[in-house]
Amino acid sequence: MSVAVVTGATGGMGRVIAERLAQAGVHVVAIVRDPARAEALRAQHGVDVVTADLSRRADVRSAAELIAGRHEQINLLVNNAGAHFGEHRVSPDGIEMHIALDYLAAYGLMTLLAEPLRRGRARVVNVASDTLNDTRQVKLAGRPRPATLDLTGVGDLAELNPARGFVPFEAYARAKLMTVTAGFALARQLAPDSVTVNALHPGIVATDIIDDLVPTGLRPFRSLIRRGLLSPADGASTALRLATDPGLADTTGRYFNRDHEATTPPVTHDPATQRKLLALSEAHFAR
Repeated sequence: MSVAVVTGATGGMGRVIAERLAQAGVHVVAIVRDPARAEALRAQHGVDVVTADLSRRADVRSAAELIAGRHEQINLLVNNAGAHFGEHRVSPDGIEMHIALDYLAAYGLMTLLAEPLRRGRARVVNVASDTLNDTRQVKLAGRPRPATLDLTGVGDLAELNPARGFVPFEAYARAKLMTVTAGFALARQLAPDSVTVNALHPGIVATDIIDDLVPTGLRPFRSLIRRGLLSPADGASTALRLATDPGLADTTGRYFNRDHEATTPPVTHDPATQRKLLALSEAHFAR
């Protein structure tokens, strides 16, 4: 039986992904922060639940160790967990929360589970956001403003997204940019063992993150806005396609906006930035 690890599986898109995979006969391992919210998945679909706060380095490590101890090989990893934080917050490890949860959790699982992923000739699917291509919240006029990632002189990931000058939407986009950047580099490293790594923007989906991202002036209209957005099932369709479509079995190192391959900012393909990002991320988990 195929084994899939899914993060953020207790609500929205993640729940749909976990349910659809389980219904297809896949053994799903869901990494969740609140096991009570995963009880229905366990009871109805036989999902294996691993409890972890993925914003914490120790929890990412312990979850990976537990899963690797139970499963010699993993065939699919869906890094779906993520959040938007309206104020500057840091994790217990001193890392800004967008980077801790929206980037380092995915990086940690991709690397700490590398051996079972290699043995399973796995597909890795990273749920990103097209905010990495345009950090403007209101896009009525002007040119797109891509997320930035300048690692010049950076010696620790704790230096990124500092409190001074903190803009939540840009911090969120930068973390997603980091996930894609690291994913492109890891795709090359894992390719000799037939592991694929791809990222996607699921579209604008009616989730709790969208509620947080709505500009202050438009918040009285959140209910109306949500009615015009994609459903979690619609949003999950791209991730499920990357996870299961036989025609994409050899596709790796790509980014998809819904069902179409799309471009990302040049920095995501810059070899020096990729090397520095991987080195900083490896150092974070080596502590």
